[in-house]
Amino acid sequence: MKLVIVESPTKAKTISKFLKSGFQIESSFGHIRDLPKSKLGIDIENNFEPHYIIPVKARKRVNQLRKDAAKADQVILATDEDREGEAISFHLAQVLDLNESKTERIAFHEITETAIKEALNNPKEINKALVDAQQARRILDRLVGYKLSPFLWEKVMKRLSAGRVQSVALRLICEREEEIRKFIPEEYWSISAILETSGKKKNDLFDANLYKINGEPLEKLSIKNKEAADEITKKLGNSEFKVVQLTKKETKKNPLAPFTTSALQQESFRKLRYSAKQTMRFAQSLYENGFITYMRTDSLNLSQESLIAAKNWIEKNLGAEYAAQTPRVFKTKSKLAQEAHEAIRPTKPDLTPEMFAGESPQEKKLYDLIWRRFMASQLPQAIFEATSVEVEAKNKSETLNLRSSGSVMKFDGFLKIWPTQTEENKLPEMREGDELDLKEVLPEQHFTEPPARYDEASLIKTLEEYGIGRPSTYAPIISVIQERNYVTKNEQRRFEPTEIGETVNKILVQHFPQIVDIQFTAKMEDEFDKVAEGEAKWQTVIHGFYDPFIKNLEKKYEEVEKQTPIEEKTDEVCEKCGRQMVIKYGRFGKFLACSGFPECKNTKKLLTEEEKNLGKCPKCGLGDIVKKRTRRGRYFYGCSRYPDCDYASWTKPGSENKKPDES
Repeated sequence: MKLVIVESPTKAKTISKFLKSGFQIESSFGHIRDLPKSKLGIDIENNFEPHYIIPVKARKRVNQLRKDAAKADQVILATDEDREGEAISFHLAQVLDLNESKTERIAFHEITETAIKEALNNPKEINKALVDAQQARRILDRLVGYKLSPFLWEKVMKRLSAGRVQSVALRLICEREEEIRKFIPEEYWSISAILETSGKKKNDLFDANLYKINGEPLEKLSIKNKEAADEITKKLGNSEFKVVQLTKKETKKNPLAPFTTSALQQESFRKLRYSAKQTMRFAQSLYENGFITYMRTDSLNLSQESLIAAKNWIEKNLGAEYAAQTPRVFKTKSKLAQEAHEAIRPTKPDLTPEMFAGESPQEKKLYDLIWRRFMASQLPQAIFEATSVEVEAKNKSETLNLRSSGSVMKFDGFLKIWPTQTEENKLPEMREGDELDLKEVLPEQHFTEPPARYDEASLIKTLEEYGIGRPSTYAPIISVIQERNYVTKNEQRRFEPTEIGETVNKILVQHFPQIVDIQFTAKMEDEFDKVAEGEAKWQTVIHGFYDPFIKNLEKKYEEVEKQTPIEEKTDEVCEKCGRQMVIKYGRFGKFLACSGFPECKNTKKLLTEEEKNLGKCPKCGLGDIVKKRTRRGRYFYGCSRYPDCDYASWTKPGSENKKPDES
């Protein structure tokens, strides 16, 4: 009997469909060994040797796997082929004390019968370099967290924590917020004209935008106020218009590449409003159930089998004109793409979204996105006829130039499967030298806008551009900074730093600039890559970071004074003792506390201006109405005395009330 060990029970269940007689498929339920939670678990004096333990929740599973391994003729470790998967296999081999002569390591990027049998025919050894890279990241993050967090406890407040990569993400969000606060809007105007061709056809109108005056191109802020706009509007009204240049050309639009992890997370957020965490959870299930290839990847490679299958489906269902002569190949810009062999794609291209029967509606939507992106990548370019018209407006003193462009689709190509916002704009028929009639001049006022706050898609894109984190880390980074209450999402689902988040960021930027330095953090990722490629020793990488870090930390314990707790006086009186209530700052933001602490420990939620105007709970009459969020991010109104009072409404009190239903 051969024992096959994978990470998850779902993956084990799918594999068991293909390996039956002579195989026993078991799951490790993830990592079976980790650093202890209660202490550092790293021997700094002994070259950063980690002290791993078997967590309590994993002990029963480990004992069972030991029994199964002892009875097996051969043990096959079939965890994912990335750093985490390689580390799980390594720890399984260590903890189960597996005999090398009867142990094999296999890996595959899709859970299909063909892929699994091919992997069984091509076993290999555990990639120790990948294990070392995973261990280096784990140890370095543990050192930063366990050494820096106590500093924050002592100098700022208890229960704060600092992470290496998460702190950089927090810095990006805080710096964007600061940009927004400092931003001063500037007024500017744009001017367009509605023109009519003077042919036999009447009402053949089109609009053109002013872009040049006396041969000088207009910049965005060239027309600064209404007076200047009115002056130009008057001049256009006294001008004669004619077509001075007309060009027509064929333009082509290429399809996007199939998904990498970061691209999937970004598109899933934009189109489905899934968080990175949700996207990865649904994608994990799709992978483990055999519907898609491995979902943590930087690669854009596609297997020949998948390309042939895609072409066959396209020819059969869309017609020969949609089948590319040769497969379209994409090249990745990622340095780490060799770790994963393929982009994210459906394992069976002929399994259309309409035929898909997954675990949930959310998974079906995500599968639809992945399937369409992959199939569209193998469809022809979309072809458009683009028309550009330059119009000259001449008066006694000046020559003004306006421009208009139009586009008409001639062949939809990949847009048949991956529709995008490409508005067709057909210009009327005209020729160079044609005179035009002015129907109306449209001056429009604008103001420059501050940079947008990050949402999940733009934050992931920025992290990837800077080289911070890797496919497996984007979702945890975003989750952690929210769980620590360093950032929140506003109603537009964009990140805003909390007071405590800004305080922590300020401390780190001022006293530990290396921790939150974007270039330095990206450099550390490169160092981990070198370890993964066998070009560097993990201990050397740790030393290079830790030695200067710990020296600076020791110095800062002496230099930095404890932050004085911020308290703001209020007019509110404590209902328990009659003393004045004050605003304090805690891990979860501002709150009201009695100034008589510690004799009186009364605290309560600090109401926003909106909540102050809502009044008392209509159900119990005692609590205040407060604005809350569901686990899915939707806002509702509830009683501050929950769970003693369970009043809840989607709308403000006074409107028709309905109890939130999270099902």
